[in-house]
Amino acid sequence: MSLYDLPERPRRLRRTENIRRLSRETRLSTDNLIHPLFVKAGTNDRQEIGSMPGQYRLTVDQLVEEARELDALGIPGVALFPKIPDDRKTPDAKYATDADGLYPRAIRALKSEVPDLLVITDTALDPYNSDGHDGIVRDGDIDNDATLDVMRKIAVAHAEAGADIVAPSDMMDGRIGAIRDALDDAGHTSTALMSYTAKYASAYYGPFRDALDSAPRRREGVPVDKATYQMDPANSDEALRELRLDLQEGADFVMVKPALPYLDVIRRVKDHSDVPVVAYHVSGEYAMIKAASANGWLDEKAGALEALTAIHRGGADVILTYFAKQVAQWISES
Repeated sequence: MSLYDLPERPRRLRRTENIRRLSRETRLSTDNLIHPLFVKAGTNDRQEIGSMPGQYRLTVDQLVEEARELDALGIPGVALFPKIPDDRKTPDAKYATDADGLYPRAIRALKSEVPDLLVITDTALDPYNSDGHDGIVRDGDIDNDATLDVMRKIAVAHAEAGADIVAPSDMMDGRIGAIRDALDDAGHTSTALMSYTAKYASAYYGPFRDALDSAPRRREGVPVDKATYQMDPANSDEALRELRLDLQEGADFVMVKPALPYLDVIRRVKDHSDVPVVAYHVSGEYAMIKAASANGWLDEKAGALEALTAIHRGGADVILTYFAKQVAQWISES
């Protein structure tokens, strides 16, 4: 018999696993997940990324095989990023607009072989730019409008190759409207736009830049970082300004990147958005969990699922994560 007259006992809803299932507020499923993939030149090769254990640079044939596995696991789409050979990189990023280049060929292969899997592409210039920036460098600065001119062409090339969603990650002003107009003028009115609405100048991108060799080059006349276009980590009101502009310009999805250090921003964007909100659980976030698990400091499965559930609970309808395949496998086994 209890000595206390407690009108409410929240622990009743935690007493057994089945009670916890009935009262669970946030449910993570494959419907919420997109898997980023890296494509490289060559054939029949998978090159593991040292700073991202379990992730690979894949030649187009291996990319297709990986995509088939993801599709079979119920993952709805992949976000594709190209590792461009150094001899194809130039200050004007011209190779980015080549309709027969590595990226369009990879898009066509995915849509031919795994047609139901969504293919999401990026129009940022850093994989192609010998300066390592998301835009064209002129006179020591990033030329916003010259970059838009190039990205319009890239977006049309991706749509013509079969991309379902174009997702510009560059953070140039006016990019969503410029790309929307270019796609519509070319007849690609059904191609959706996923804007990297609030992409922060984060320390968590290091492994991704290893994967693509896309960090800014340290030489005279080239900015040493991306702080003039990516957002200041101290700001959150600014994210709502970017959101307002992206929605006005025609964004179909809006994104916050990174995810876990910016859960407050995800929630603010969710509260003010009338389109699906995406979060990118980035390479550094993935690498931290992998490294801690490898050292026996935490359980990888429990840590990954907790992190992704928190991102979903915070307001993300869709999560780009390198754990997507593992999560799908864990869900299928449960």
